[in-house]
Amino acid sequence: MSLNHLRADGTAHMIDVSAKSVTTRSATAQGRVKLSAAAVDALRGGTVPKGDAIGVARIAGIQAAKRTPELVPLAHPVAVHAVEVDLEVHDDHVAITATVRTADRTGVEMEALTCVSVAALAMIDMIKAVDREAVIDGVMVTAKSGGRSGDWVRGGA
Repeated sequence: MSLNHLRADGTAHMIDVSAKSVTTRSATAQGRVKLSAAAVDALRGGTVPKGDAIGVARIAGIQAAKRTPELVPLAHPVAVHAVEVDLEVHDDHVAITATVRTADRTGVEMEALTCVSVAALAMIDMIKAVDREAVIDGVMVTAKSGGRSGDWVRGGA
């Protein structure tokens, strides 16, 4: 099995995508922040000491998606054309879903994962005065479309 991010001598490098066609691509990722009942109550009641935790987490996720190549060493800079971030408060967690879209030569799975991860980090930062034991859990790509490998959905659904 050959790994396209490794040279023959085993050193990492950024692969050349210049010969690939520009196609419409998207990726969706999800994750969650497990929270205490007090934190969930603060989110639902609008009493988080730092303010609008949901809004801050959403904006942090959008910013992160656009800055992914600065954070992930071998990720290609892509033109991020759209980022949708949804945060939903449940009884014991906040579910985070992000979809990133582009028309470019490589996919945006890393951008979607980065979006969810940083939105979760921002949520913890916003809620830490209420819940010091919040946990980020289950960050994963759930679907992608476009590109040479076509469409994919986690679990084959």
